[in-house]
Amino acid sequence: MKKRVYFILTIIIFVIASPLSTTHAFDTTTFGWGYKKNKEHNPPDAGKYGPMLDKYNSFYVDKSGDKVVYLTFDLGYEAGHTGQILDVLKKKKVPAAFFLAGHYITSATDLVKRMRDEGHIIGNHSYNHHDFTTLSEEKIKEELDKINDELYDAIGQKYTQYVRPPRGDFSERTLAITEKLGYTTVFWSSAFVDWGSEKGWQTAYQSIMDHIHPGAIILLHATSKDNAEALSHLIDELRKRGYGFKSLDDLLWKETVKLPF
Repeated sequence: MKKRVYFILTIIIFVIASPLSTTHAFDTTTFGWGYKKNKEHNPPDAGKYGPMLDKYNSFYVDKSGDKVVYLTFDLGYEAGHTGQILDVLKKKKVPAAFFLAGHYITSATDLVKRMRDEGHIIGNHSYNHHDFTTLSEEKIKEELDKINDELYDAIGQKYTQYVRPPRGDFSERTLAITEKLGYTTVFWSSAFVDWGSEKGWQTAYQSIMDHIHPGAIILLHATSKDNAEALSHLIDELRKRGYGFKSLDDLLWKETVKLPF
């Protein structure tokens, strides 16, 4: 009798547990990252994306209310302006994160070494800059692993903690995959449309200042001459307005520890 009871209980547990342990019905709807801007200098509203990012330990803003900003740059190729950007960051003693695609690591290795040596974070922008929502979990892992392999060969860095999806395209499934692989996905809450024709550094500067807010994660592309020339002005003006500059490591630590004060 006892054996029969144990057998029945085993079957019940298996039936209940198996759907959770073998599969999960993630929403595969593709989204392009976006948010509702405001000129009141408040963090932008990410709508339905916000809870989804929270669920998978992903960030687009520092929600603490602290008057800090985080500078991040995306790079797929070198256009001759990254050295100037690094010069400004070094002179102003400001940390940044550089999200690199595969070609950049092999073609601009000296600049990658400099990023590392000067204390900046090197993030993962995927090897081929393919839309994650079109890739299998295996292919996403391969894209991210190849960046880590290239970094190790080039500068001895073994892994990357932060990932930024190419073009900002994502789904619940891709967020779940990158979290499962041990990454922290980072979007942004402030950006300048800095591809295409150059409009002068004042345009880049004003675009950021119009929507700056406490906790901003700022996205810029180091391929833009305007961004390189605006950077020093941005840093000086933000400091005048009482902002400090932090690294993504500070944000991750803050979110992980959740201090009660």
